[in-house]
Amino acid sequence: MFEFFVPVLVFFFVLFLSGIKIINEYERGVILTFGKYTGTKTPGFRWIFPAVQKMIKVDLRITTVDVPRQEAITRDNLPVGVNAVVYFRVQKPEYAVLKVENYRYAVSQYALAALRDVIGGVDLDTLLIERDKVATEIKQIVDTETDPWGIDITAIKMQDIELPAGMKRAMAAQAEAEREKRAIVIKSEGEITAAQNLSTAAGLLSSTPGGLSLRTLGTIDNLQPDPSKTVIFALPVEILEGFKSLVSKKKDISD
Repeated sequence: MFEFFVPVLVFFFVLFLSGIKIINEYERGVILTFGKYTGTKTPGFRWIFPAVQKMIKVDLRITTVDVPRQEAITRDNLPVGVNAVVYFRVQKPEYAVLKVENYRYAVSQYALAALRDVIGGVDLDTLLIERDKVATEIKQIVDTETDPWGIDITAIKMQDIELPAGMKRAMAAQAEAEREKRAIVIKSEGEITAAQNLSTAAGLLSSTPGGLSLRTLGTIDNLQPDPSKTVIFALPVEILEGFKSLVSKKKDISD
C-alpha cells in the first residue's frame, strides 16, 4: 500500500513545483485557463495549475525600440535617411497579450510607417529646424493607434538625419555665403560709424582755433622714423596761420 502512495505523492509534488511562479515587481502575469483569459497576477509568489493554466509575463518598465534607418522623401522631393528611437511602456498587460501578436514589433513597424508619413508632409528646412516638433507629431500618431493595445508611447526621438552628399555641399556653400554676407554688412556698418566719427572730429578741429595745428604736431610727435631716413612734411598755409595765432595768443597772455 505504501509503495502505491509513493509515486502518487511524488507526482503531486512535482506537479506543485512545476506550477510555482515568481512575478517580479515590474512584471504582471496574464493567466490563460484552457486558452481563455481568466485574470492578471500581481507581483509575488504565485501558483498556476500546470497543463491547464498558462502564465505570460509582461514587463511594465519603459522599453526602447530602435527604428532602423529609413529612406524618406520630404515634401520638396528631397531624399533623407532618418533613424529614430521609440520609448514606450505597457499600461494594460492583458491588452498587450490578447490584442496584438507581438507588441514590440508592432510598435516598431507602426512608428516606422508614421515616420515616413510625417516626413513626407514637411519640407527639408522644417525637418532640420523643427526636429522635436516633427518627432512630437509622430509620437501623437503612434500613441493614438497603439492605445487600444494597452501601450503608452512616452517619447519618440529622431537620432540622425542623413542628407545626400550634393545637398550637404549646397548647404555648406549657402552657409558660407551667408557668413560672408554678414561679414560685409558688419564691415560696412563699421566704416559708416568711423566716417561719422571722423566727420565729427574734423568739424571740432576746424572750429577750434589752433586745433588742427595741435593735431598735426601730435601726429608728428608720434612718428618714430628710422634715423637713416628723412621725413619731409608739407604743411599747408592754414597750419602756419594756426601757429601764428597760437604765438600771438601767448604774447597777449604774457603782456
